[in-house]
Amino acid sequence: MKALSPDLAAHLASGATTLCWCWRVVRRDGVVLGFTDHDRALTFDGTTYEAASGFTASDITDGLGLSVDNLEVTGALSSATLTDDDLAAGRYDDARIEIYRTNWADTSQRVLMRSGSIGEVRRTGTGFTAELRGLAHYLQQPKGRLLQLTCDADLGDARCMVDLSSPAFHGEGAITAAHSARRFTVSGIDGFENGLFSRGLFSFTSGASAGLKVEVKSHAKLASSVTIELWAEAEGPVAGDTFVVTAGCDKRFATCKARFANTINFRGFPSIPGNQFLTQVGRKS
Repeated sequence: MKALSPDLAAHLASGATTLCWCWRVVRRDGVVLGFTDHDRALTFDGTTYEAASGFTASDITDGLGLSVDNLEVTGALSSATLTDDDLAAGRYDDARIEIYRTNWADTSQRVLMRSGSIGEVRRTGTGFTAELRGLAHYLQQPKGRLLQLTCDADLGDARCMVDLSSPAFHGEGAITAAHSARRFTVSGIDGFENGLFSRGLFSFTSGASAGLKVEVKSHAKLASSVTIELWAEAEGPVAGDTFVVTAGCDKRFATCKARFANTINFRGFPSIPGNQFLTQVGRKS
């Protein structure tokens, strides 16, 4: 049951209400955005809620127990703060969201209806649909360790302990040619072996995408050039944009041993039998 302030309770009991919905979004990079379905902008708690034309939401679904409550928000990319490039770059993935029922005539009269995070985002032309998931969905994420051949640590974390700031696993450079929003020819990392940065982290330090961090899909060292391809699109990359990139790992024991000399901290189980062992049939010799 929601706890309403006396003023809001009196407003609801009056029979003539001036209510609207307000959405507060906090992206993982710390950017805070506000949207409302009212016809003018509202401000409270230091956040301005922009009037978003064509911004609509489905009914909120409630369930008993620990089932995931969710709704969908549909809108057009008409806001100057909500861009196609940001959606494509994943800046809204798992962003925290708060949904308020607000008296637009007096914004001090409001109640927090839901809090959660943004799940799947689908884009169609100049529009988008974002799934808003309740907090219960975090309880459905795998916890603990899995019995598997590959390592379950993240390269460079406290369990792995590889120092990614080491010059052997850390490079800086600049884009010399942008072939697309994901694929570039770069300079500054020519001295590293082919594929070292595949599955690594590419961080822009200048340009329109400054501060954006994207996983590397492939790192190819050719005879006269080095190319980097990312898993997600960057925002308007151009020649001259600078970056920092760190090594990647395919989580295999052989790579841990040969590339990082870190087998003592390998967090997989390389000696467990595979499916072939489980399904083999005994035969008479």
